[in-house]
Amino acid sequence: MAGYRLDRLSILLVEDSDFIRNLLFSVLRALEVGQVYTAKDGGEAIEFLKARARLGMPGQAPVDLIISDLIMSPIDGAMLLRWVRRHAESPDRFIPFIMISGAVDRDRVEAIRDLGVSEFLAKPFSVNSVASHLQAAIENPRPFIYTQDYFGPDRRRVDQPISGDDRRSPDKSKLAVVYTARSLRSAPQDARAWMFRLPNRLKDKVLALGGSTAGGIEPELLKAAEVQVQRMADDYADWVRNYVAELQASHASALKDRKKAWMALRDMNLVAHELRGQGATFGYPLITTFGRSLHEYTTMERDTNVVTRELLELIKAHIDGIRAVMADKVKGDGGAVGQELVRMLGLAVKKYKGG
Repeated sequence: MAGYRLDRLSILLVEDSDFIRNLLFSVLRALEVGQVYTAKDGGEAIEFLKARARLGMPGQAPVDLIISDLIMSPIDGAMLLRWVRRHAESPDRFIPFIMISGAVDRDRVEAIRDLGVSEFLAKPFSVNSVASHLQAAIENPRPFIYTQDYFGPDRRRVDQPISGDDRRSPDKSKLAVVYTARSLRSAPQDARAWMFRLPNRLKDKVLALGGSTAGGIEPELLKAAEVQVQRMADDYADWVRNYVAELQASHASALKDRKKAWMALRDMNLVAHELRGQGATFGYPLITTFGRSLHEYTTMERDTNVVTRELLELIKAHIDGIRAVMADKVKGDGGAVGQELVRMLGLAVKKYKGG
């Protein structure tokens, strides 16, 4: 049975890493998404959306969906999402928005939710996780809520009673439900919140010209996307080696002038954020492990004026571990070699903490 007709969809992909952007582009095209536009940061994405709006028909969305990384510079994914949902120049405040990040701590996820994200895709992502988030955006869009301090998809995915005060559920008598422009004009003027239950534009598109939701995304397309990912395995190894060279250069800079080492620490923190992302996708989960730990220890003291020699020794242990994983092509858990690398990193962390 035929599945979705994704060839009718257009997606804006926003990612500052050339490698990850190419990876996602290849996956989306293998899934037969019709148009995939790319931007290198939130600022470039905003200019693209403005330009598309000027060229488009009145009331027509510039793209059907946005997929954006969270950590970018100078305009990150959170700033882009805030602009899309709140700015007067936004061409469509209802565009489905999928945020991607390796930073999945609870506070960060809740902050992105409160800005109006549709879906949150954690790194390392896989072909199946990308496909499932696309499917969720198509099949299960939540109604949009507008209140004095929030605009975006309903933050409660299920309607069930909770204990205590629920600030996200306004008095139903003060809730205006909007289905069309006509119902908007007839809504009560004293409404404290608005719920927009608009037509499902994405689903209408994938069902057009013979598409079917019964089949979802066809298994053959998922297999084709997996093939594209595996073809990029060698590129991934080169990508990591380039980042190792950057880490080594930043580390040497920090050793040379420790009074300015916090700047090098900031650069290493950004690299660590990238490294903790996609290691598992290409069979290198240890890169994710080392990258996550390096990100933690380069974040901890990034705003101090003086970086200690003990911290720099710990950072070097991380860099040496990442380099060893790639030099010996240590995939999976690495067996005895992998266990020894993790053990050595644990000893370095223990020494740094004074254990």
